[in-house]
Amino acid sequence: MNIQTAFNRAAAEYDGLRRILIPCFDDFYGTSVQVIPFERTKPLKALDLGTGTGLYSGMVQALFPNAEFTLMDFALEMLEKAQARFAGLGKSPQVLIGDYAETDFGNSYDLIISALSIHHLSNTNKATLYRRIYQALKPGGIFINADQVQGKTAYLDKLYRQNWLDSVQTLGVSADELAAAQKRMEFDRLAPLDLQLSCLEAAGFQDVDCWYKNFSFVVFGGYRETV
Repeated sequence: MNIQTAFNRAAAEYDGLRRILIPCFDDFYGTSVQVIPFERTKPLKALDLGTGTGLYSGMVQALFPNAEFTLMDFALEMLEKAQARFAGLGKSPQVLIGDYAETDFGNSYDLIISALSIHHLSNTNKATLYRRIYQALKPGGIFINADQVQGKTAYLDKLYRQNWLDSVQTLGVSADELAAAQKRMEFDRLAPLDLQLSCLEAAGFQDVDCWYKNFSFVVFGGYRETV
């Protein structure tokens, strides 16, 4: 099974499990939206990389009604869920089906976001993607990545993984749900937070920061400098 198949198969029940599989769900997504620096009425041009079911971008759309989104993913069944979510908000986003690591996603965006997706790339491909994202932003634009990271030591990484397992079991994950999640996690290629912040700075991003961290769950990003 490849990663595309794994996430297509998970589409139907994906959203229902988010609050269990992301134990810090409210703070994680809440911060991801809170750090967007624009006025709520601004007509943003926005891009969501690895959209999935549109959970993150849907939250942004609900709070920024004049945003015009482009949604990109290679899991068609996930994107269909995202389109239904946006239809409920009265919006018809542009949809790009493809692998954002290899496919052109355009440019001149005010806002580029991603949630729980970029950690599937190798470190080299992460760095390349961050450079492409920087070039795709308008001056003054922002990139926000809500994702998971590797502990920077073996001890910390083990701690992160055990904390996640303890938390989801406390929240009532079933054996089948846990097994399916762990199967998808086989495609993870986590990298330490510090390494990714350095990659953003090397790509040209300004005011790079981590706005939220709970063990492996983080929200970080940066700005393209205003001309």
